[in-house]
Amino acid sequence: MIRLPLVLGFSAALFAVGVYGVLARRNAVLVLMGIELMLNAVSVNLIAFSQALGEISGQVFALFVIAVAAAEVGIGLAIVILIYRNRETINVDEVNLLKW
Repeated sequence: MIRLPLVLGFSAALFAVGVYGVLARRNAVLVLMGIELMLNAVSVNLIAFSQALGEISGQVFALFVIAVAAAEVGIGLAIVILIYRNRETINVDEVNLLKW
């Protein structure tokens, strides 16, 4: 059996790497990867607490988080491709769609 603090530490480190990827990177694909890392850290937390408490509800909710993450990847990459076609860059600093 895996100890809960070890898994929570791993999840916190994974979440921190995801936050760093979102805040420090300017490439839209790398920002999406950072968001995915954060969602995976949430899933690890849900599964760890579900295992520790002996309930299955956390694991079911983790499956929903994984499904939402998969949909987010599909939509996010489609948006990045459309932005690249229109602006020819995927740098999030240079892409400002609110201006005409």
